[in-house]
Amino acid sequence: MRIKCTVSYDGSGFSGYQRQPGLRTVQGEIEEALMKIHKGERIKITASGRTDVGVHAVGQVFHFDTSLKIPMEKWPIALNTLLPQDISIQNAELADQDFHARFSAKKKEYRYRLYRSFQRDVFRRHYAYHFPNPLNIETIRTASRFIIGTHDFTSFCSSKTETENKVRTIYEADIWEEGDEITFRFVGSGFLYNMVRILVGTLIEVGEGKRKPEEIKQIIAAKDRSRAGKTVSGCGLYLWKVYYDN
Repeated sequence: MRIKCTVSYDGSGFSGYQRQPGLRTVQGEIEEALMKIHKGERIKITASGRTDVGVHAVGQVFHFDTSLKIPMEKWPIALNTLLPQDISIQNAELADQDFHARFSAKKKEYRYRLYRSFQRDVFRRHYAYHFPNPLNIETIRTASRFIIGTHDFTSFCSSKTETENKVRTIYEADIWEEGDEITFRFVGSGFLYNMVRILVGTLIEVGEGKRKPEEIKQIIAAKDRSRAGKTVSGCGLYLWKVYYDN
């Protein structure tokens, strides 16, 4: 049977989500726990997507197949008992055999946290990006509207990507302030490698007055990574939620 799980993790202690030889990864830790539950049998998990070094997840989703008859409500307990403190299985549910954590996903939501205090906060250094310079939030909001829609996001994608089709749809782009923190929220059909971090880096330049909001349209049309802003740190990025039909 196929089981769908939602997992949260603190990415600061991992070399990304994907299993890599000799490195601590989220996938590696979960698969090791599943192997113990399955008495040495290797069980592969498939996630909705990879997260990079230092990137966090509130609602990452993965699936795996098993022959064990463990009640659904017991799977999170069994896994969390074996997992480290920086990974937590939030829930598990029986899925259709044709469910796929990646290919069945309809939308994904990412959030990016930035804080603006003059002094850097040592207790937030792994969880929010420190940016003490003045920012105009209204111009950032204006610029973010040009991101919404279906576009070729080549300009907002790392040159290291192997993905050929760079057309994605952004359904929502919101920015709000709470205390000294700014949160960027993006909901889209999918996201390219480093796409959210480049979008945020470019919007920050708009907020600084280095770019005009309307330049976003020109950057998208150029399909040239060098036209967009820098890639901000992964510490402030969270895979917030993955949306499926239900």
